[in-house]
Amino acid sequence: MSVVIDVSDVPLDRVVFGVSPLAELGAALHVLAEPSHHPGLLEWATETRAGLPPDLAERLYEADILWRSTRSDLFLPGTEAAGLAEELDAWDRLDDDAFVVAAVEISCASSFPGPEPSPLRRPEDRRRARELAAARGLRQAAFADRLLADPAGVRAWLRRLVEDCERVFFGELWERVRPRLAADARHKGELLKHHGLARAVTAASPAITLDAARGRLVVDKLQDGRVSASDAGLVFLPTAFGWPHLVVRSAHGDRPVLQYPVATPETPPALTLAAVQQRLDAVAHPLRLRLCRTLARGPHSTTELANASGVTAPEVSRHLGVLKKAGLTRIRREGRYVLHELDIDRVGRLGADLLGNALR
Repeated sequence: MSVVIDVSDVPLDRVVFGVSPLAELGAALHVLAEPSHHPGLLEWATETRAGLPPDLAERLYEADILWRSTRSDLFLPGTEAAGLAEELDAWDRLDDDAFVVAAVEISCASSFPGPEPSPLRRPEDRRRARELAAARGLRQAAFADRLLADPAGVRAWLRRLVEDCERVFFGELWERVRPRLAADARHKGELLKHHGLARAVTAASPAITLDAARGRLVVDKLQDGRVSASDAGLVFLPTAFGWPHLVVRSAHGDRPVLQYPVATPETPPALTLAAVQQRLDAVAHPLRLRLCRTLARGPHSTTELANASGVTAPEVSRHLGVLKKAGLTRIRREGRYVLHELDIDRVGRLGADLLGNALR
């Protein structure tokens, strides 16, 4: 599974690495709504939530459909702006149809939907938008009802909400993280300029690769989708609040956006979805699972494992080969003996690797 971004028509000088306070606020709001996704930020989330005025906390709870499970397009701008106020001004320039589509195109689906019609135009599209929101909860349905009934009112309400976030906690936060994000964006821009797109995107995330022959970027995600970029370009936005998420925003008349987490010392290396699947398949077999149990207690030879398991040595060797190919075991020699041992660290990371891919 993967999300593919068609870049065959994108001039290299239209690929931009930049920073966006609005995108960073969206990432921070997601952390506040789902701190379990971000254990390294749990202390920040706890302190920030405790310091929110009750009215602001209630309004954030009311609107978290825009950033909790998936990120609204409103919080991943594809246009360059000088600051948060200018990005909010861009909201004001959207017509009601574009604003509502950007706000309601939020789905838990594992694949990217096609372009959605404005629910303001036809009753059946309005009903469908409300059904999708209602399927996620009563608050989401109520928010969708307000949005469909009064787009201008919700737009003004949402702008005030963002401005209050900036005043209460985000302004100080942005001043602290902006230099780091700007430095990361400059570094990736230099890589792009001097070494090409493949080097730049891999530096942004090992989960992104360039398929130069087909003119596309492949984002390793537990999700299927295709996004087409045009000569308008493509925007990459670093975030200090993103890991383990890698967020792709499809284009709606402007440039697609990919928000990637900046590297941190405690960030574990990304493991591909294919590698995770291979390791899970390796331990899914009952005999291989029993071999893992034995090897967890210490190194063993093939003969020892065969005697303990009650199967032939060739059969054990075949299953050990599957485990070794998946990277879960290794061998070492002691004289004429070949001993197999479990890679405890990699086996211990199976759950975290699976979760990381599910959240990417």
